[in-house]
Amino acid sequence: MIALTITGCTTTSPSALQPVAHEAQARPAAARSLDAAIDGAQRSEKARARDVYRHPKQTLEFFELGPSQTVLEIAPGGGWYTDILAPWLHDTGHLYEAQYLGPAGAPDLEERATDDAYLRKLAGDPAIYGNVVVGRLHAGAFSGFDAHERFDRVLTFRNIHNWIKDGQLDANFRAFYGALKRGGELGVEEHRARPGASLQQMIDTGYVTEAFVIEHAQAAGFVLVARSEINANARDTKDYPHGVWSLPPTYAGGDADRDRYAAIGESDRMTLRFVKP
Repeated sequence: MIALTITGCTTTSPSALQPVAHEAQARPAAARSLDAAIDGAQRSEKARARDVYRHPKQTLEFFELGPSQTVLEIAPGGGWYTDILAPWLHDTGHLYEAQYLGPAGAPDLEERATDDAYLRKLAGDPAIYGNVVVGRLHAGAFSGFDAHERFDRVLTFRNIHNWIKDGQLDANFRAFYGALKRGGELGVEEHRARPGASLQQMIDTGYVTEAFVIEHAQAAGFVLVARSEINANARDTKDYPHGVWSLPPTYAGGDADRDRYAAIGESDRMTLRFVKP
């Protein structure tokens, strides 16, 4: 699969003698702070409504991201985090995105539609997304860009349960290890199961135990640096007919108990940081 690389014109930074108003016009895509990236007009109201559950500022600060880093996000979906990372890294950093292909080597129709919409989004606003490089992750290997010890950070948000189901978790963790520089870090956010949940329960419900994630990351060579309760949700009882997909934003059960699930909010999630020693 040939990866899509989206490139745009690089804007020359204005000199210190030019007024601030001119600088703002010359660099419309760059966000001078994480707050500016989160508050940017490129984010939809629907995306912003999820900030109360996803805590993007606190999460990215916990992962110790900086605007000059080279960052790889895995399986961006519709680009919820891309909308924040792209303007923040636009001027002095680099953002790479790896769309995930399952073990069959091709996404299903729903994933294909999401991937295509994502690529259209990036292509439709080169001022913001023109520096983003998009490749693929399949069977524990990256394509579309050189991924050997290149990245300061590798990030994945709520994807691990899919890789467990596909039998790709260990291969992917090894790929992330190989993609990071020495001292680079892996940031993981995932739906959190109760301790002791079986492998089949994790596959069926989408909730994964912290111990399982840590064990498999360590088997790939990572060292756990820190864990955070930024994305914890004590209201999540984790016992729904459609697993984690019963909750927002999916509402897999339709209108059944919808008000109850809306009151619970999005899932209880672990937030972990690992280092490549």
